[in-house]
Amino acid sequence: MSDETFQEANQSNSQMARRFIKIGLGVLALVLLLVVLFNSFLIVKEGEYKVIRQFGEVVRVEDDPGLKFKIPLLQTVTTLSNKRMVYDVTEKEINSLDKKRMIIDNYSVWEITDPVQMINNARTVVNAETRMGEFIFSVVRSELGQMNRSEIINEEESSRGHLNEQVTKRVNELLERDQYGIRVVDVRIKRTDLPDENEAAVYNRMISERESKAQEYLSQGDADKKRITAETDKNVKEMLAKANKEASEIRAEGEREAAQIYNDAFSKDADFYQLYRTLDSYKKTINEETTIILPQDSPYAEMLTGYFN
Repeated sequence: MSDETFQEANQSNSQMARRFIKIGLGVLALVLLLVVLFNSFLIVKEGEYKVIRQFGEVVRVEDDPGLKFKIPLLQTVTTLSNKRMVYDVTEKEINSLDKKRMIIDNYSVWEITDPVQMINNARTVVNAETRMGEFIFSVVRSELGQMNRSEIINEEESSRGHLNEQVTKRVNELLERDQYGIRVVDVRIKRTDLPDENEAAVYNRMISERESKAQEYLSQGDADKKRITAETDKNVKEMLAKANKEASEIRAEGEREAAQIYNDAFSKDADFYQLYRTLDSYKKTINEETTIILPQDSPYAEMLTGYFN
């Protein structure tokens, strides 16, 4: 190969290399441009805040759904929910006014009201929930510490009003004081338990109380049974006495009427009446096993044998 040919080949290779470098740089510039453009857009969805920060400071908050813009590389975006959220507060032990130890387990419904304050003072949602949980426990411990255990278990017996509303109001005052940008919608106590070492004693006492109450019911039942039985016996005796009296009166009336009938019959035909009474006495006194010894001339015998003088 001659020198001229070799130089031409080198020149051609150099041009091709420069062309590839230009193409590569162009592609790289295009990719960088696409990355920059991509980072310039942000999408705000329904139910969320987009907090835009530059050098750690909040510059604006976007909460209208749609496509938004930011300065790429210089500005960062933090997404926060603008819906209500539920935070399960860690269960802890408290002492009631009557010095009873109890385990309190509650939860809260909360929301972000000022994203700027929340980012500046709490930094993250986790930190905000932690501070909120501390406030809730502090207020709950203070409020329940002024109540007896029976009032805590049965809120209707409490003379201090609605506990949940009081706790919610006080927690919000603390959150607003420290400007955390969040608000508690509601605080609810979902469970109140005794410490494990107290459960057995409480259960035994409850069993004893229930047995005592059951015995009281049994005694009351026996007393009621005796009272009802006595009243029933008294009523039965009174009813029987009244019935016997009425029966006696009816029998006496019947006997009186029968005697009157007998008297009327006797006055009309004395002989017939005498015969009837005699025959009736036969029916009542004589049967298959009856043996009667009478004088032959006895009127009773004469009627019995059918012999009349």
